Amino acid sequence: MSDTRKVLIAAPVHAALTEGLAAHGYECVMHEQISQDIAYELIGDCVGVITSTRLQLDKGLLDAAKELQWIGRMGSGMEVIDLEYAESKGIMCFSSPEGNSNAVGEHALGMLLSLIRRITWSHNEIGRGIWRREENRGIEIEGKTVGIIGFGHAGSSFAKKLQGFDARILAYDKYQPEVIPSNIIKCNDLSPIFSEADIISFHVPLAAETKHYFNSEFVAMMRKPFILINTSRGSVVDTMALYAGMQSGKITGACLDVFEKEPIAAMSAGMRGIMDELNALPNVVLTPHIAGYTHEALFKMSRVLLDKITRHF
Repeated sequence: MSDTRKVLIAAPVHAALTEGLAAHGYECVMHEQISQDIAYELIGDCVGVITSTRLQLDKGLLDAAKELQWIGRMGSGMEVIDLEYAESKGIMCFSSPEGNSNAVGEHALGMLLSLIRRITWSHNEIGRGIWRREENRGIEIEGKTVGIIGFGHAGSSFAKKLQGFDARILAYDKYQPEVIPSNIIKCNDLSPIFSEADIISFHVPLAAETKHYFNSEFVAMMRKPFILINTSRGSVVDTMALYAGMQSGKITGACLDVFEKEPIAAMSAGMRGIMDELNALPNVVLTPHIAGYTHEALFKMSRVLLDKITRHF
């Protein structure tokens, strides 16, 4: 084993992380725009990796990392790591959802306000010299019932923001029901959300059981027309079910920060056509996977990872 403790930095990070690792005796190898092939060349003698969404820490790459002791994930999506195989090799895996949860909560709220108050749509109309007041009459959050599915760091952050708007909040979390505070209605299953929600917001990780969590069956179970927000992972939402729901009027609005294929260049022609149609609608707001991508979040996620890594090692 090499005496040098190298860390591959395969994601944008704040200097607080690299400087902190250096202070603890690590040598940081910076390669933010890394590809999977280049990672195979660089990872062999690294004891640590900092990643985001660019790399897949799969079995092959983990086998190539002969000296790897830990992986740090900027953000929360651990689906980029083969966690079971990493654990079998004694590799510790750290995430940092505490660092960008506030950013995600703010973004979900911002998208919702932009949608229901028609801010983005009317702004674009003004730019084209169009002045429409009645057509851009919005609705308010106050008094609406919001169903939050997934009540971890991001879901609870969104709920905290909504409470200032006097919304009624239903929260369902299969894994963390104990973290739901008393002023939010805890749901033991999705039935109350299906029956009562005006707005649905997803804050779940991507796993086998959450892929296409939102599908045509989900839409059919909803009693009222509703707005959909997704700031979690694109594959949580079946795009075709969303599109059909928008066409039927069952879904009255959509706020999407994530997509089944990202970026746009990775979409099939058919998927790109559907996204173009959605983007042309006045009741859709789309952003390019930036909910947790603020300057403050970059610093906070970097600090969270530094604390977790150095505390353990």
